[in-house]
Amino acid sequence: MAELTLPLKKVRCMNCAGKIKTALTELPGVESVDVDTQQALVRGSMKEADVVEAITQLGYEVDYDTGREIVLPLAGLSCGKCVSKVKTALDAHPQVSNADVTKTSLKATTRLAENELIALIESLGYQVPRSENGSSDAAPATLSLALSGLSCGKCVAKVEKALAEQPEISQFSVTKTLATVTTTLDTPAVISLITALGYQAVPDDSVLPAVIPQNPVADAAKAAAPEHSQPVTAPMAQPSEQQKPPTAQPTAQQYTLSGMTCASCVASVEKAILSVPGVTQASVNLAERTAQVTGSADSEQIIEAVTQAGYGAELSEDEATRRQRQQAQNEQLYRTHLRNAFLALAVGIPMMGWGLLGGSMMIASASEQLAWGAIGLLTLALLVTTGRHFYVNAWKAFRHHRATMDTLVALGTGAAWLYSMFVVLVPDLLPDQARHVYFEASAMILGLITLGHALEARARSRTSKALEQLMDLQPQTAVIVEQGEEREVPLAQVQQGMLLRLYPGARIPVDGTITQGESYIDESMLTGEPLPAHKREGDTLHAGTINQNGTLLFRAEKIGRDTMLARIIDLVRQAQSSKPALARLADTISSIFVPSVMIIAVITAMVWYYFGPEPSSIYMLVTATTVLIIACPCALGLATPMSVTVGVGRAAEYGVLIRNAEALQMAAEVDTVVLDKTGTLTEGKPQLVECLTFNGYTRETLLSLAASLEQGSEHPLAKAILDAAKADSLPLQPHGHFAAKPGFGVEGDVAGQNLLLGNQKLLQQHQVDFVAGINDAERISQQGITPIFVAVGNQLAGLLGISDPLRHDSVEAIKRLQAMGLEVIMLTGDIKSTAQAIAAQAGITTVIAGVLPDGKSSQIQALQAEGKKVAMVGDGINDAPALAQSEVGIAMGSGSDVAIESAQLTLVRHSLHGVADALQLSRATLKNMKQNLFGAFIYNTLGIPVAAGILFPFTGALLSPVIAGAAMALSSITVVSNANRLRLFTPDGRPRTTSDNKEQHK
Repeated sequence: MAELTLPLKKVRCMNCAGKIKTALTELPGVESVDVDTQQALVRGSMKEADVVEAITQLGYEVDYDTGREIVLPLAGLSCGKCVSKVKTALDAHPQVSNADVTKTSLKATTRLAENELIALIESLGYQVPRSENGSSDAAPATLSLALSGLSCGKCVAKVEKALAEQPEISQFSVTKTLATVTTTLDTPAVISLITALGYQAVPDDSVLPAVIPQNPVADAAKAAAPEHSQPVTAPMAQPSEQQKPPTAQPTAQQYTLSGMTCASCVASVEKAILSVPGVTQASVNLAERTAQVTGSADSEQIIEAVTQAGYGAELSEDEATRRQRQQAQNEQLYRTHLRNAFLALAVGIPMMGWGLLGGSMMIASASEQLAWGAIGLLTLALLVTTGRHFYVNAWKAFRHHRATMDTLVALGTGAAWLYSMFVVLVPDLLPDQARHVYFEASAMILGLITLGHALEARARSRTSKALEQLMDLQPQTAVIVEQGEEREVPLAQVQQGMLLRLYPGARIPVDGTITQGESYIDESMLTGEPLPAHKREGDTLHAGTINQNGTLLFRAEKIGRDTMLARIIDLVRQAQSSKPALARLADTISSIFVPSVMIIAVITAMVWYYFGPEPSSIYMLVTATTVLIIACPCALGLATPMSVTVGVGRAAEYGVLIRNAEALQMAAEVDTVVLDKTGTLTEGKPQLVECLTFNGYTRETLLSLAASLEQGSEHPLAKAILDAAKADSLPLQPHGHFAAKPGFGVEGDVAGQNLLLGNQKLLQQHQVDFVAGINDAERISQQGITPIFVAVGNQLAGLLGISDPLRHDSVEAIKRLQAMGLEVIMLTGDIKSTAQAIAAQAGITTVIAGVLPDGKSSQIQALQAEGKKVAMVGDGINDAPALAQSEVGIAMGSGSDVAIESAQLTLVRHSLHGVADALQLSRATLKNMKQNLFGAFIYNTLGIPVAAGILFPFTGALLSPVIAGAAMALSSITVVSNANRLRLFTPDGRPRTTSDNKEQHK
């Protein structure tokens, strides 16, 4: 919205000011006008020239000599230097007396016309967003941005504060993963505002326009109200927004990579991808050899950038194709490494055996010189064949001014071979003691490291077993029904709206709705629910589940990548490619690790050459080579991604969908679990169990009136009243007015009478006498039943009691959480007596009751102020403010689109056991990551000094380069094997499911 402050001339009284105000109010685009005898303040999307003309036509003038205040939106300013550049230019202009500049707006007092000020800004290389009529105000548009890097409620509050300070932003809603902003600013300006805070934001087209709060804080809570709240749909784009020329929309693409060997390679590939224009985010997974890239850049440019960096990349068109290619690549890599390892060991073992059995490794005669020369040529052939990739990759790294693990191996084996050939060719230049050859070291190092790579590749291929099992759930064919005839077709030919036949024992191919028949569906492999679900006409089916008995006819609704199973697979894949905060430490160290090792090797060589015993050249070669060979950046690079990949996959097997690795680490640190009551602890299927009447009303009349009012509501309590009226076949009347009062109840008119349905607070607001129902309300609330007062015409008419029983497994799940050392708290808007009764049944001792929707977030803040790490468990929509404020938001639900898109952790199975499973798996995964990092750090911290000869003064012996090569290979294998232990992890105390039994009998 533009804002003009125009100094006025010849305006002598408020009557004159009133004339100006009336004229300006009638101008198109003007939203508000304030006029006095000194100035006119006009807001809206109007042209300045139109405003000035309207004033002059009345006989008044705009005093340009004294200057006036202009507020403009800005775009294209990405940093403090840009702001400083604009402010310096404005301050230097003789017709600008004052200027206040931010990255998104300008407020200036100036004698320049608005179009002159805009031209000045644009001459500096920045933009002023304009609407269709040419004014400096773009029509407000609603932007959806996917966020990352927000780890807690404080981060959310930080972003909210920054957005609230921008006058161009009228509405916004922020969670840890999503920001919805209504603003006149363009997308880059909003993104730059968020990135300036240290977080990441990219446009998100996948966000469903389901529930968007109307204002930053209060309405966000209202939208989440458990009492009769109505969802607010996202506003459609304005016409001006829709008519803009199409631009490339950001997408998330996955690439299969080749040529990476260590953490240094990861940093190089990420740097190369991020250098491509249009790429907003890149995450490279060393364990999976994949890259997840977000942005609007062309895939060919990304592939070219990776190729130019010395690696290979291939776009994964779909998950099945990617899986096939990766399996083929892993198998080929395994066989190649295994063949090369055997060849190298076949050459190296006899030479090592010769030395160990007393054979001479020295050059003392011409015959030995010829023999070892021949062996040197054989070793050279080995280096350029089986070890070729080490040298090729090392050369590529050198050309790109970096060093990798291949650099260390190439330098170590190459130095050993070059020294040995130097001894063979010119032995007379060296003293007798230094005429030792190390061809066996080059061969054995190559053999052992390559064997380690082969075993590592085989172990890595097992890390995505959980994901592959999910993919295997979907059948490759489906039976379609056309014109009464059935035929089996490939799954790719199934289209939305087709009728499909499902026979007993068959897997469901796509998501859909049953049109005929009923059956029991085994959903355990997808949701973890132990008992088959009874499905009938109108119920939803999900791809990957199994029809146990009965023949069904259903209509395909979601196919391909839109099915729940496909969405779960995508979410798991994205989470496996993400990095936790712990990985940043490893990435930082890895980026300088290889150059540091090379420096250490040079220093070691110099120390042994100048200060070591004779022959110093031998000691220098052995120690420098051993330092280069023993260092293992690969173990550092694999430490966290291996654990994340296996942990996220294992969690998916238990129906726990983890949005990113950051959430995984945060969940492991939680010490307090806050539970919503309705639909989380309870079944979420309330039933009317009490109906008491007062002041002459009958049960039928009371229930008919209440149901008539509630027929416009979607709240579960309203459904209970409607179901009861339907069961008694009571007639419903239309209501003329309906208003939801979050935290209180509802109000409306039915048959000309004013009705109130809600708690005591609602009746108190309207001064209704409800003394007659207090005792009954207290009695039923102590039984865990929610009392709802009904007043007709400001007179108490009745009291309804609605019960929502605990889920059958809630008590057992809460005991599990408490046994884990977690504090369990129930947070609800229900009255205290009802909440305490439910809590007592569930075994919860701490209850926070009577909390209005906008107060739940404050309660979470209060717990955090006490030093608690809080996980909030709700439905992902109704408890949005509290979920955003907590360290970890956990959505309970059936895996719906809204739940999957909005939560950090989503429980596909609607059971609190999933919360315990998620937290235990998070703890186990974090522990595994720490074990891997500790092992990698300790190995390198101890191994490198030992290789440098620190123990020589005490033992009189040096570590052999061959043993160093074996240790290096073993370190990587150890990290991979330790991460794979997570595949065997089973949460303590969880009930056995059907899928567990199947897994046990495999």
